[in-house]
Amino acid sequence: MSAETTRDRILEAALKLFSQKGFLGATTREIAREAGVAEVTLFRHVPTKEALFQEVIRRYSFLPAMKGLLPGLEKAPYREALLAIACRFLATLDERRDLVRIMLAERHIYPSQVRGIFRGMLGEVFGMLADYFRRLQRRGVLRDFDPDDAARAFLGACFAYMHGLGFFFEDAADRKRRERFAAEFVDLFVEGTLKRRPAAAERGKPARRGNSTKAGSERWTARTR
Repeated sequence: MSAETTRDRILEAALKLFSQKGFLGATTREIAREAGVAEVTLFRHVPTKEALFQEVIRRYSFLPAMKGLLPGLEKAPYREALLAIACRFLATLDERRDLVRIMLAERHIYPSQVRGIFRGMLGEVFGMLADYFRRLQRRGVLRDFDPDDAARAFLGACFAYMHGLGFFFEDAADRKRRERFAAEFVDLFVEGTLKRRPAAAERGKPARRGNSTKAGSERWTARTR
């Protein structure tokens, strides 16, 4: 077995047991056994349990997906780019649903190093999205607002849906609901952040279907009642 294959098996085993037992409940001995290696082999690849957890977070969190998404979205229409980010983020949260829930439950008793791992990963994700907003502001696409706050608001709303509203309104047989939420939310976010043309530039142009976002919101509300 190659060193890379062994490392992959260790990280997959760690993801499984951290998702089932949390950082505090899963032991390196159990993780090594799940991976089919000796504990000493595990420590040849990662020196500490905290380092193993960091590797798991960096590999299986939204961070690598975000790094892969953004370069290809630079020239995409704003709404299309945000919808791609929202859908991928929601899908990642769904894939890591068990891990997120147990991490949230344990958050008050984590050692500072583990909290730092989370903050570092989230900081990178927020920073990448905030930088994307800044680039669009410099190009005159977006109005003036705080990009850092906007990044937190955008991803925070998706997180709140998945681990709040989604708990009550979504089940495995109704993933279309998540897609509808993403589309409605992105429309609202785009409307609130796009830079408006001067009123004079709008004269003589056909009226927009101005109630589409409101109607979509009403449909969403009705569906969740």
